[in-house]
Amino acid sequence: MKSNRQFLIVSFFFFSLLSNANVVVSNIFTDHMVIQRNAEVEIWGWANLGEEVTVTTSWNNQEYKVITPLSTKWELSINTPKAGGPYSIHIKGKTNDIFLNDILIGEVWLCSGQSNMEWSANLGIDNAEEEIKNATHPNIRFFSVDKRTSASEQDNLSGSWVVCSPESMQDFTAIGYFFSRRLQEEINIPIGIIDTSWGATSAEVWTPKSVFDESEYLSEQAKKIEKNIWAPIEPSILFNAMIYPLKQFKIAGHCGIKESQTRLTPKAMKNFFQTW
Repeated sequence: MKSNRQFLIVSFFFFSLLSNANVVVSNIFTDHMVIQRNAEVEIWGWANLGEEVTVTTSWNNQEYKVITPLSTKWELSINTPKAGGPYSIHIKGKTNDIFLNDILIGEVWLCSGQSNMEWSANLGIDNAEEEIKNATHPNIRFFSVDKRTSASEQDNLSGSWVVCSPESMQDFTAIGYFFSRRLQEEINIPIGIIDTSWGATSAEVWTPKSVFDESEYLSEQAKKIEKNIWAPIEPSILFNAMIYPLKQFKIAGHCGIKESQTRLTPKAMKNFFQTW
């Protein structure tokens, strides 16, 4: 009887905590972000079971509503207009509000890879001082995914959007910066760049587990990657933590650099981007 009472007390305490929890949104959604133009994009987060979440977008003043399901993860599809901004998004739950400001509508591109992609102006590029000084581009926005590993697929990641400036550009991927600058000059719309890179990594750590489950050969080859002091080597460990959480985020495309440290076939490499 005593154990039953203890169970009821613990259960009551647990559900009391849940009922007082605030609605939250995935960390990919922050001030200064860029979202894909002329598209149906998803926005998601977490709230109490059965809680109604309302998302209002300023470009059309439209409300989108959803009831949080058993998983406690809410998801909504919203329509975006042609490129422009700045706009705002208001997310309202039962006990709190989230306001996302200075949002641009344009094109979003994903950059990933190892040291060639991770390399920044501060690490040494031609004419670095001049390039940094002239890197004021308010219609270009950066999102740097923090380095994380995981043995299983994760729902969220760590990072935030920042406006392109001499301060933010100098530690961002130089390739991502020059790509976004060229693209912005050519099509004259806002550009968002997501950098999810880690120097010295092999393709295997960026590849979904399903690829290795389907191929004994690739699974055996992945075991032959030599250990190094700069990066993890376990298959899928960066895909789980630094790619999978972005699977619902609408992008225009991806850019990467051919790397030498891989035993994967070109067909297997395509699985990296089948997430989108």
